[in-house]
Amino acid sequence: MIRIFFRHVWDSLKNLKRNGWMTVAAVSSVMITLTLVGVFLSVIVNTTKLAGNLENNVRIVAYMKLDTHDQSKTITDPNDSTKTIDNPNYQKVYKEIKAIPNVVGLKFSSKEDQLANLTKSLGQVWNLYKGDANPLYDAYIVRANDAKNVEQVTTDIKKLTDISDANNGGVNTKQIFALSNAVQTYGLIFAALLIFVAMFLISNTIRITIISRSREIQIMRLVGAKNSYIRWPFFLEGAWVGLIGSIIPVVLMFVLYRVVYAGIQPSLSAQELYMYGPDVFLTWMSVGLAALGVVIGSLGATISMGRYLKA
Repeated sequence: MIRIFFRHVWDSLKNLKRNGWMTVAAVSSVMITLTLVGVFLSVIVNTTKLAGNLENNVRIVAYMKLDTHDQSKTITDPNDSTKTIDNPNYQKVYKEIKAIPNVVGLKFSSKEDQLANLTKSLGQVWNLYKGDANPLYDAYIVRANDAKNVEQVTTDIKKLTDISDANNGGVNTKQIFALSNAVQTYGLIFAALLIFVAMFLISNTIRITIISRSREIQIMRLVGAKNSYIRWPFFLEGAWVGLIGSIIPVVLMFVLYRVVYAGIQPSLSAQELYMYGPDVFLTWMSVGLAALGVVIGSLGATISMGRYLKA
């Protein structure tokens, strides 16, 4: 049994060489297909992860009124500007927000901190607004326990007397989720179509090979060869085509994904968003593309043989 199996393997390799340009055409179709599938799957998987990060990290920004000094223990005496007094409303807003149902995180962000972040992100031109020219508001960054509770928490915060406004990304966040769903849906459909096209091309390529060897197949059947014995070399030939065709897509994924990851991830990290790390992701992607190539090639060969051999 083992000797027969290795004989089939050897015959399949000889057939690849014998068929020349038809083998090149089949390998090329698998290579192009798997490259596109790899790109689409990378985008889909990472978009799904980023959408999950975003959903779990939706923050509510609660802006306080200008005359509210919630984190100042002392304030200027309203009756004498040369004196300071203890702030009777110290952390009043903090306690009110913390008491709102479903709030699990609360962080103070002064207008100076916000200006520093804008300057870092948008350029030194924002340095013009330092000091008294700062148009921003002190704020609290609020985190809800679940994305579905964000809207209600935002509404509750807006009702507080010392809050001027509160927002959670609103339309932009919803648009990102909608885009993520669209990428997943249409990306998977397109990837499935590519796989179908590759199977069709490989099936027809191997079909041409079978036609050119139809006399040989007929002779094998006349001398009593079983269909399974005839199928195996073609089945293995298709598997070899798929495996060889996966080599270049795997190499391209290793190079391109690392470049994209190194270019994009630093800016995403600042927003607490994370792509899949290259080491683990590329290992699974490589195994997946190679396995997919083998499946596509072997199925294409099986489909072609099914037209010539009865079960």
